[in-house]
Amino acid sequence: MKSIIDRYTKAKEAHHQLLNPGSEIKFWQKEAATLRQQLQDLQENHRKLMGEELYGLNVKDLQRLENQLEMSLRGVRMKKEQILTAEIQELTRKGNLIHQQNVELYKKVKNIEQENMGLYRKAYGAKDHIAANTTGFLPLGFTISSQLQAPIQLQLSPPAVHDMGTQTRANKSSLYASKDVGMAHTRRD
Repeated sequence: MKSIIDRYTKAKEAHHQLLNPGSEIKFWQKEAATLRQQLQDLQENHRKLMGEELYGLNVKDLQRLENQLEMSLRGVRMKKEQILTAEIQELTRKGNLIHQQNVELYKKVKNIEQENMGLYRKAYGAKDHIAANTTGFLPLGFTISSQLQAPIQLQLSPPAVHDMGTQTRANKSSLYASKDVGMAHTRRD
């Protein structure tokens, strides 16, 4: 109650002083001097905290300054730990989300694989899945694995270019070469 009354009294005196122009100048000069002194004190305190201008301090003052720095350092470390913990939790959440998406994609690939096998069986009859892999029915490096929990490995390869003219010429030349070799063997005999 006493502090409230003191504040009221000071505010009332300041209000009366502001009504008089000479008093107003003195009030603002006093306010400026107070702010200058606060600024100097803050700058001095900052230099001491930075380890500068420590001359004139006794052991007790240095101990107090050290304790203040340690408390500040603890506060900084706690804030850093909070931020790192929050980042770790966010990364863990994102990792779990990606894992769930991976599991869903794995299930979709397995379903597509089963559908492809069913279509292959309908198209070519009841053959085993090894024949499906060797006939080239599955596109671009897809393989069918009998292990349900095995990771799926996809490998892209460029599409095969079938140049019928080149292939026919290569087949004919190998055919002629084999005939020539066969004829050479019969001539020797």
